[in-house]
Amino acid sequence: MKRKSGLFQLFAYTFLGLFAIMNIVPLFWMVVNSFKQEQEYAISPFSLPDTLQFSNYARAWEVANMDTYFLNSIIITFASLIITVLLGAIAAYFLSRFQFKLRGFTYGLFLLGMLVPIHATLIPIFLIMQKLYLLDTYWSLILPYTAFHLSLTVFILEGFMRGFPKDLEESGVMDGAGVYRIFWSIILPITRPALATVIILNFIYNWNEYLFALVLITSTELKTLPLGLANFAGIETASLTLQMAALTIALIPILIFYLLLQKQLVNGMTAGAVKG
Repeated sequence: MKRKSGLFQLFAYTFLGLFAIMNIVPLFWMVVNSFKQEQEYAISPFSLPDTLQFSNYARAWEVANMDTYFLNSIIITFASLIITVLLGAIAAYFLSRFQFKLRGFTYGLFLLGMLVPIHATLIPIFLIMQKLYLLDTYWSLILPYTAFHLSLTVFILEGFMRGFPKDLEESGVMDGAGVYRIFWSIILPITRPALATVIILNFIYNWNEYLFALVLITSTELKTLPLGLANFAGIETASLTLQMAALTIALIPILIFYLLLQKQLVNGMTAGAVKG
């Protein structure tokens, strides 16, 4: 049994190591080449740069008009993230801690939302936004992003909150706290691992989403970072080093966000799955 366990661990670590290398190498190659001169990259794309060309980042930021696209992505990503997590946490709290007649039906609707292919709703959402005169506005992306991830947010948070002992709320009631005070002061703080999970998942999707932004946003001043990078790549087809510098800039917020929340990420996903 010990030999089999050792072989399994060896296989698991080997597989995970190879998987990590497959993900790290392209990113490392992109970052390294973002510091090269164009001629240097053309001669040897897999070598280290002779001198670090930090000017590539300044040029990419200016030529790609990344200040506008960056600001738009920040507004849309964080607005939809805050709304999704807030509504999801409230819904998960009532579904996990209270018993009411339509609880099972309501929870089933949220689970059903996880089964709907997101991009199959593109045309209906376009028509709805057109009828509401919301096309080519921030809300044309904020509202769909919120709706798409509300189901997963509720699913993870509900499973996490359901495992809390009832003594937490009973002690709060004894101290004179109401339902919402218990939610904000007791339940929400101890849900931080699960909150970190849904925050990072929502952030990554909202930051990288391309298709809905392409269809629902037409004004240049409202385009998000993925749209701006696609336009930049189409214009600067001859300058691959500038493209890689722009992609590296777009990657930095995701890395920062993940590093800030990585301690809670795995714990939140595991706890939510087990307690659910």
